Amino acid sequence: MSLIKEKIGAISKSQRFFVAALFFVVGILIVSIFPTAAKFEFKFEKEGIWHKEALTAPFQFSIYKLADEYKRDCDTMLKRMFQPYFTISDTEREKAISKLNQKTKAGDASDSYNKYIRSQLFNIYQKGIMSVDDYDRFCDSFKIIRIKGDDANAFVDVQLNTVYTPKSAYEHILKKAPSSLDKDILMAYNIDRLLSVNLIYDEKISELARQDLIKNNVSMTIGIVQEGEKIVGNGDQISEDVYRKLTSLERAVEDGEGDSLNRYWVKLGQFIIVAISLSTFFFYLFYFRTRFIQERRNVVFMLSMILSLCLLTSFVVRVSPDWVHAIPYAILPIVIATFFDTRTALFMHNTTVLICSFIVQEGVEFLLMQVVIGMLTICVQKEMYERSQLFKTAVIIFLAYISLYFGSTLIYTSKWERIEIWDFLNELIPFALNAGLLLFAYPLIYIIEKVFNYVSDVTLVELANTNNPLLLQFSEVAPGSFQHSMQVANLADAAAREIGANPMLVRTGALYHDIGKMNNPVFFTENQSGVNPHDALNDEESSARIIIDHVANGLRLAKSNGLPEKIQDFIRTHHGASQAKYFYIKACNKNPDTPVDISKFTYPGPRPFTAEMAILMMCDAVEAASRSLKEYTDESITNLVTKIIDSQIADGAFKDAPLTFRNIEQIKAKLIEKLKTIYHTRISYPELKK
Repeated sequence: MSLIKEKIGAISKSQRFFVAALFFVVGILIVSIFPTAAKFEFKFEKEGIWHKEALTAPFQFSIYKLADEYKRDCDTMLKRMFQPYFTISDTEREKAISKLNQKTKAGDASDSYNKYIRSQLFNIYQKGIMSVDDYDRFCDSFKIIRIKGDDANAFVDVQLNTVYTPKSAYEHILKKAPSSLDKDILMAYNIDRLLSVNLIYDEKISELARQDLIKNNVSMTIGIVQEGEKIVGNGDQISEDVYRKLTSLERAVEDGEGDSLNRYWVKLGQFIIVAISLSTFFFYLFYFRTRFIQERRNVVFMLSMILSLCLLTSFVVRVSPDWVHAIPYAILPIVIATFFDTRTALFMHNTTVLICSFIVQEGVEFLLMQVVIGMLTICVQKEMYERSQLFKTAVIIFLAYISLYFGSTLIYTSKWERIEIWDFLNELIPFALNAGLLLFAYPLIYIIEKVFNYVSDVTLVELANTNNPLLLQFSEVAPGSFQHSMQVANLADAAAREIGANPMLVRTGALYHDIGKMNNPVFFTENQSGVNPHDALNDEESSARIIIDHVANGLRLAKSNGLPEKIQDFIRTHHGASQAKYFYIKACNKNPDTPVDISKFTYPGPRPFTAEMAILMMCDAVEAASRSLKEYTDESITNLVTKIIDSQIADGAFKDAPLTFRNIEQIKAKLIEKLKTIYHTRISYPELKK
């Protein structure tokens, strides 16, 4: 308990206020997007069995027709009373007469032909020419249509069979031609080019008229259920009539009928649920993940993820509730586990889906599925180093969704025969879309890295590639230091796995921890070949400064090459606040009567403050010292590792790191094991006797 209080005490009052205020604001925003209607607490299905207690009407409500019967009534009424609306235009007639006049002036026809065609065009266009598609669409269903002229204010009812199509108009002109006119000459007149559609279907006015007819002539209700009236009893089958009453009650409850204060009670209930859910997550962070809330960006990011999913859920529920299962909630644990840890990811995921379950319609089923999916995601997607891992996770999650949905369907339908296969397959489409959207976790992680300055495992894998330009330069300029870093990386990786730390993070940090040695590579033993420039320098303070400066030089290189802050921390802390003891002791021995300023031989720090940084410090010191052993035996290696790490503990090097004594003993054992493997003795090959 004292440790928890110490952690909380490390958080400033301003930071505590900021975190609490942010949680409060996000809670208010989430409550504001909740649907204002109450939720119907029962789930039912037509022809199913009512397993709950007998249900009576809590208040008076209207019985609404089912969707299919309401549609049937609407279709019957429209077929009997509705007429489609058309607009007729004189523009096409004027164009046709103009074309006819041009032909007459050119001397293409005699005056009698002109007069006949002109009179027919006038009559035909006045009645109207309809497109063939419109005529075929309406001729079987309607005998009368309503036509509005360009300047008319009222619609006129017209028999559909009295209007023309371009083809029937052409045939009419030829058929009605007097015997005095030669039909060959008439046909040569190209009458078909003078006939254009001038009767246009007015879809907007027709739809308004359709809706008005439905509103005034078709009732949505077929009765009333009185308050206290029994709707269904325990064990009763849900007949069509009972199903109609249940759906009507559900509609009335969600519309807020029956109690004028209902919406206020609903909002109060929503506020309580959201407050408790977010408060639980708040206390989890304060008591168990204090280090996360020490940085404001972490709190902003976490609450942004929760709020975003709640907003998306609310939007989908309002637009199309059936597609709520297409929302990839599993992205949240994937992303949070990538940047933080699996425990926080699962806690945060459960908090989010718990809140969202009060937004969706089938909350219990939704919550069950999403909690299971969250746990499965954590187990499957523990580390994300390759793109194939995310694809495999998406496939597994899709199969899990199918299994869970199939199981819940069997529970509610009771029998396999009641499941319509094609309907069931169609209902799986949102789950397939969900799995597909999970693949966007990669670009999302990349965006989050850039916005919040985080580091993912994918980025660590890329940085740990020895073909990286900075590491290639390191291997060429300071080959000895590079080989040392490679060995340290291998040791640190093994030690991290032993205690459950992040092996990829410590491996990458180890590869870059000594890049500052590129500035003066020959001043470091591992890069020397017989000549030691420190001998010529003959100044312990200057030599110590060159050695110590490789930390500052490394930080400058890291920043100029855009290395993440997490990797820079390994460079900054791998020596902690220790001393360059070789030169300090040498300076003391050289001037035994003069006090030596130890601060000039001390690294600037800080000390390691994560388990991974502490592991790197141990491995760096152990690997460097192991090269000085005269012989490699089990005893010498064990003594070396124990001596170095115990001296670091005595100096307080790991005071700020979250390591237990058990962790340190595990790391010791693993380093001893790895060094024995690295420096194992080889057998002597016998010489061939001649």
